[in-house]
Amino acid sequence: MEIRAVTKRYGQADNTVTALDAVDARFDPGTFTAVMGPSGSGKSTLLHCAAGLDRVTSGEVLIDGVPVKDLSERALTRLRRSRVGFVFQAFNLIPALTAAQNVVLPLRLAGRRPRPGEVAAMLAEVGLAERAGHRPTELSGGQQQRVAIARALVTRPAVIFADEPTGALDARSGLEILRLLRAAVDRHGQTIVMVTHDPVAAAHADRVLFLADGRVVDDVAGPVGAEKIAVHTARLEESAR
Repeated sequence: MEIRAVTKRYGQADNTVTALDAVDARFDPGTFTAVMGPSGSGKSTLLHCAAGLDRVTSGEVLIDGVPVKDLSERALTRLRRSRVGFVFQAFNLIPALTAAQNVVLPLRLAGRRPRPGEVAAMLAEVGLAERAGHRPTELSGGQQQRVAIARALVTRPAVIFADEPTGALDARSGLEILRLLRAAVDRHGQTIVMVTHDPVAAAHADRVLFLADGRVVDDVAGPVGAEKIAVHTARLEESAR
């Protein structure tokens, strides 16, 4: 997963806002990267552009080695379905579907049938083997996010993008989610890019990418302690005022 000189502007003429300014970043297979920065630094825009959810103004995005700039919307959708996983703060589960049905959904959308026991194995991996038939309203917030992680993992994507995955959870549930993401990297060689404002969450990553004003201002290899990350973040926020 790679982005090259990516710039993203919104608006026109005198009302143009540059959300990303010639950003370069590579996310190697089997790595866990946290993306941090002050509000308005371009974190969410980076995630949306890297995931192919938003078209870049200039530059190049490569997902699993495939340049996405010239793909049609249909081709881009197919690529996302098969090679990209998502974990959102709001879980984004389908209320009418059971946990198992939510997990299998990306496979169905990609036109694939799950292998025997595949969905059950995914749910067991996130500690929800006994909850396969439960709907989201019958699950806690932490359990819903675990279903979302199983759903993201089931296609074995090239990269998973996580947008504040612990933001709606209490500290204990959030820690469980971070451990699951870490385990996906360590056990399965999954690549994860996580936007977060939480230094504790970022400390689970191999690397922390700091943004400010749409630019990468620091790229710190880990493991990086939460205290060091908090100090670094505070300095960026202070300079942004």
